[in-house]
Amino acid sequence: MKLSTSSGDLLTQLQSVARVASTRSAVQALSGVQVVATTGGVELRATDMEVGLRVPLSADVVREGTVVLPARLFLDVARNLKDVGGSVSLELRPEQGDVELAAGDARFDLRTLRAEDFPTLPEPGGDTVVTVPSAAFVETIEKVSRSASRDETRPILTGILVSAQGAELRMVATDSYRLSVKETALETPLEGGFEANVPARALDELRSVTAATGAEEIRVGVRANQVVFEAGGVVLSSRLIDGQFPNYRQLLPEAFEHELRISGEELGGVVRRISLMAQKNAPLRLSFSDGELVVSAQTPDVGEAREPLPVPFQGEAFEIGFNPEFLRDGLDSLGGDDLLLKLISPLRPGLIESADGSGFLYLIMPIRLNV
Repeated sequence: MKLSTSSGDLLTQLQSVARVASTRSAVQALSGVQVVATTGGVELRATDMEVGLRVPLSADVVREGTVVLPARLFLDVARNLKDVGGSVSLELRPEQGDVELAAGDARFDLRTLRAEDFPTLPEPGGDTVVTVPSAAFVETIEKVSRSASRDETRPILTGILVSAQGAELRMVATDSYRLSVKETALETPLEGGFEANVPARALDELRSVTAATGAEEIRVGVRANQVVFEAGGVVLSSRLIDGQFPNYRQLLPEAFEHELRISGEELGGVVRRISLMAQKNAPLRLSFSDGELVVSAQTPDVGEAREPLPVPFQGEAFEIGFNPEFLRDGLDSLGGDDLLLKLISPLRPGLIESADGSGFLYLIMPIRLNV
């Protein structure tokens, strides 16, 4: 294998693909980036066996071939060769078992990893294939991804349930403490549809890929246990999570005692400020009385804070506590638009909903407060 490419292009594409390379696997090849050079072009590939990424690299191919190089070292070398400027050449030297990278007067000889240990990544397509606008898909991911669990002991909750059918795209995520639902109307109805529990990490990576490529559309191919996304020449694949995702509709209360329309920007500002004093697992307290909400927090040996906010509350006064980070996440996902805050009692979950009917719901469990 021998090829030459721009040092800038090599660094840009390596920065994308190296993120996916494994840092924990006992199989050394999974910690590497596979370089595949053919007459049709060059592709950089990486996988940790859960998420796989294939990124095109603009290059002149002198000799075809395939090689696997350590991802982190390869990236560090490319980052420093960019300072030299100009083009970079890569040449496999089978006798030495390394690849020579050269730019200007700089030469690096990188030992290769076992190419036969690097798995075959799936081709684009699937049993069901749909094309969705990238802006709508990415916006929907951004609304719900914060609620996906990071606890690997409950793998079913580390995914985002993605449904696409007709003119509706819906994503649902929950970590059992909060639940996010976003329904997005599509301008053009889809031909076909699917429902799949996709690892949140894969969808977050897809957001980065789409931003980097500027792709206007995402092609989604779903198979029995796998999903493949195509965006701007980049192919991202991921395993699907087995098991039954919770029925989110059963988690939503049928009725609420209070429904308050509040400025998301004002409430978000108050919550961010007062949260500074909600440390060491201290809750954020929301105290409601006629026409007023007081947000407060207190942490022993640290301090306390409180701030009132006028709200259209009527009825018997009560106080409810929330995890400050979870409440901030819900408000940040909604943005600064007006919201509907729906409440039942201090021990029942609260619901934040977009007031403009844009299809976003955020259910958050309360924290039992000590008087």
